Amino acid sequence: MKALVLGLGNELLADDGIGLLVVRKLKDQYTGQAEIVECTVSGLALLEYFIGFEKAIIVDSVQTGRRPAGSIFELAPSDLGEVIAPSPHYTGLPEMIALARELKLEFPREIKIFAMEIADPYTIGGGLTEHVRNSMEGMILKIKVQLGIWESAA
Repeated sequence: MKALVLGLGNELLADDGIGLLVVRKLKDQYTGQAEIVECTVSGLALLEYFIGFEKAIIVDSVQTGRRPAGSIFELAPSDLGEVIAPSPHYTGLPEMIALARELKLEFPREIKIFAMEIADPYTIGGGLTEHVRNSMEGMILKIKVQLGIWESAA
């Protein structure tokens, strides 16, 4: 099984960096075969990161306002809505998957998204808020469990 764990975000913007920080810590703890990558790009620029992998986990932040900060969501690409954006550079995951299939690229068959509800994605130079920081280990554990499931099925 060739798996990718892709952490997304911008650690200069307070809680928005949670995806990067989680995968950074995961690298120190994980001993399996998945490739763990930090990434600060978005939109179609993400496409190249997925090429050649069978499975992928995306780690990112989300701000829905519907759950407390630090809540962890486990999502599938089908749970995401279409992105309405001013440019193709800002396409979302469903559009990227559709493009990869249309181009017949070697793209993951299974993608899981682990997203954490954040409180502050705007403060430049701000650190993680308390609830988000305190939920990091829980998110790392969920990712390790998913990787273990994939590895045992391989």
